[in-house]
Amino acid sequence: MKFKDSEVRWGVLGVGNVCEVKSAPAMKVIPNSKLVAVMRRNEEKVKDYASRHQVSKWYTNAQELINDPEVNAIYIATPPNAHLDLVKLAAKAGKPIYVEKPMARTYAECQEMIQICESENVSLFVAYYRRALPHFVKIKQILEEGGIGEIRTVHINLKQVLTPTIVANLDNNWRIDPEIAGGGYFFDLASHQLDLLDFIFGSVTKATGFSSNQGEAYEAEDIVTGSFVFESGVLGTGNWCFTSSENSEIDEVIIYGNKGAIRFETFGQGEFTLQLDNQPIEKFHFDLPKHIQQPLIETIVGELLGTSTCPSTGITGARTNWVMDQLVKNRI
Repeated sequence: MKFKDSEVRWGVLGVGNVCEVKSAPAMKVIPNSKLVAVMRRNEEKVKDYASRHQVSKWYTNAQELINDPEVNAIYIATPPNAHLDLVKLAAKAGKPIYVEKPMARTYAECQEMIQICESENVSLFVAYYRRALPHFVKIKQILEEGGIGEIRTVHINLKQVLTPTIVANLDNNWRIDPEIAGGGYFFDLASHQLDLLDFIFGSVTKATGFSSNQGEAYEAEDIVTGSFVFESGVLGTGNWCFTSSENSEIDEVIIYGNKGAIRFETFGQGEFTLQLDNQPIEKFHFDLPKHIQQPLIETIVGELLGTSTCPSTGITGARTNWVMDQLVKNRI
């Protein structure tokens, strides 16, 4: 899509928790980017947000914000069940779209979102912001330069207690309602991990897994295991459990090569370790930005203005949904 303006003027649909620090405030500090309008169905809450974040215009109706002539880019920050319908509205208005992750509840919904954006010649980006964080970019660079030799396998191990501390504590926990989120915490958290590995190794060509609800605390799956194959030839496994004990909690991804290994936390503090044969462990630390989505949003602004390319698109975001669909398909 050809973007005609010299600045990106954002309108946000669904200014909830993610918009407090992580995302929307970054739109005000990035060069050639402005946050001009916000929307939420609850009038009291949207007025409060606009007041606290110094946003001049607020709406309680999505279509009205989309139709605002000052707004030339749309950020959809709602839960996943609203993504498809809002993408349709924004695409028909001819405005580029940045949508929260996971991209949708299912791969089929993702495909529909891609098709409508292509037919309307509108750019579609997804908020898998780890693709632009410095420590993950560095890991990708080390691997591409042969830093641990030929890559053999990658393993995800994520175990959390019934109420994970790594997600926002909301009164209405939509993350465990399949009708809203597509699944449970697996869809909310594993999507980041699987998308990051897509960024590092390329797309997954085969995936299979099993899911179950062992804790019976909610309807969605609470445990998932699976295996997958990347187009690059790397093999991977994942083990996700959201009813573990406190002393079993772990967030670890290990990438093994024939000369060493890299270990990192997906939801950690910008750190990873590199261990090569017969050498001491090397530790890396990168400071993370206050607004964690800022580096990715900068690439979106850059792509729209013709100065850079965003690494997280509708095409890549849909691939992550496809993998998740495969991993939870066999529910026992």
